[in-house]
Amino acid sequence: MNKFHSIKMLALACAILSLFVLFAGCKKSSKVSEERLSEVVVYSYDSFCGEWGSGPEIARLFEEKTGLKVTFIDCGDGVQILSKAQLEKSDPFADVLVGLDNNLAEKAAKSGVLASFKPSNSEVLSEGLEAELGGKWLMTPYDYSPFAIIWNSLSDIPAPTCLEDLTKDIYKKKLILMDSRTSTPGLGFDTWVHKVYGEKYADYMKRLEPSVLTMAPGWSVGYGMFTDGEAPLVISYTTSPAYHIEYGEGDQFKALSFTDGHVMQVEGAGLVKGAKNPEGAKKFIEFLISEDAQNVIPTTQWMYPSNKNVTMPACYDTIEMPKILR
Repeated sequence: MNKFHSIKMLALACAILSLFVLFAGCKKSSKVSEERLSEVVVYSYDSFCGEWGSGPEIARLFEEKTGLKVTFIDCGDGVQILSKAQLEKSDPFADVLVGLDNNLAEKAAKSGVLASFKPSNSEVLSEGLEAELGGKWLMTPYDYSPFAIIWNSLSDIPAPTCLEDLTKDIYKKKLILMDSRTSTPGLGFDTWVHKVYGEKYADYMKRLEPSVLTMAPGWSVGYGMFTDGEAPLVISYTTSPAYHIEYGEGDQFKALSFTDGHVMQVEGAGLVKGAKNPEGAKKFIEFLISEDAQNVIPTTQWMYPSNKNVTMPACYDTIEMPKILR
């Protein structure tokens, strides 16, 4: 064997070895680590996963029951959660999205970021809630409430009785709304106006402009401004006054029942398509609608739980369900 043949054979051997190392490396990098399989990554929003939200206690109970760690990532609000998941679609980081709602259901379905999953304990859900989210089990409902205008009854303005009232001069700079591009309550208010005014939506919103103090980026900021006294009216939920009653703040904040009717928000949790830990994600979604987790919802999320077997606390006794627009 001459030296040139030896060099060729050596080069061929090195090439084969390089390919082996390359493919072995690829195989190794595509494998999900044991550590990652012991963690469920959940994209959520500030008022759910923050200190006073449902998330921390639900995570504690879930970890206690399953041994799986929950890592919440605050994306701001529901619209931002979906946007972030879409950006990461080719290589998802989250396993579960919590906080998408019925007004985002169609957009979420078209985005292709969610995988269909029907929880094994789905029979505990109140009738009709999953249908509000599209009926394909891309999202599992975990709470709900009608949107409402909350009025500070100690203010010097009378309570409006309908959406049209909000355009009156007496309400100039008296209303706090949320941006529909970043906030599900903002999107909910848009949906409400569309339901009532139809093709005259743009005209109504133009007439409403003088009444709007600000378009907050999300519910936490907007509702915080309201409770700080910056305006006597805010878009929120029929159930919001229960918080103030529970914590001894009185009943000055009233959820107004409008003659127009109201639209409902149903919030859901979805399994991310291509999730690193799909089995952990499924367990988390099933736990989220269990009584253990759902008992946390009324006095942290301040919404109705989706589990029909949960007994509501006394602070909800005075909350009335308004007429719902379909």
